[in-house]
Amino acid sequence: MSRMSIHPTTSTVASLAAPPRWAVWAAHLTALVVLPSGLIRIIWVLGHPAGYTEAGFVPFETFGAKVWMLTLSVVSELVAFLVIGLVRPWGEVVPGWIPLIGGRRVRPLAAVVPAFLGSAALTLIWATMPWWWTHPHDDMTPTGSLVVGILYQPLVLWGPLTAAVTFSYYRRHRAALRRASGD
Repeated sequence: MSRMSIHPTTSTVASLAAPPRWAVWAAHLTALVVLPSGLIRIIWVLGHPAGYTEAGFVPFETFGAKVWMLTLSVVSELVAFLVIGLVRPWGEVVPGWIPLIGGRRVRPLAAVVPAFLGSAALTLIWATMPWWWTHPHDDMTPTGSLVVGILYQPLVLWGPLTAAVTFSYYRRHRAALRRASGD
């Protein structure tokens, strides 16, 4: 396994093992599993019922609903994208362009604790998605329910993928700390 050395301006993260290939794939997959649900919400924001009946789509046509769906789509994708930081150098050292903290080493627990808590929350939130899909919805067309269900099913993987990548990040940092302390 290769090692990377990162030399930021304020501290050094030395001999940190490169993330395993599976963790890199899982991190990138995390951002991809969120994408289909975000795209369908953007279609709804643009005014296309995409699977909803006319009556069922009425609540989606308000300004507040459109702002909520667009915000949810963007924030979800950004949060999923942060998982990639657990396998990239910008997850070890804050990029220099970020005001006040740019160039500083990321404290491992500052990444691990929120990532594990987030993965647990995401797992709980999306665990019922497979059952949602099996029930008929009066506000959706039969085909629409199938399509929307398919687009939302990948979200079931979001929490577990985040947990796996976070665990890999934690193990790499724990090993580097042990090497640095001479154990």
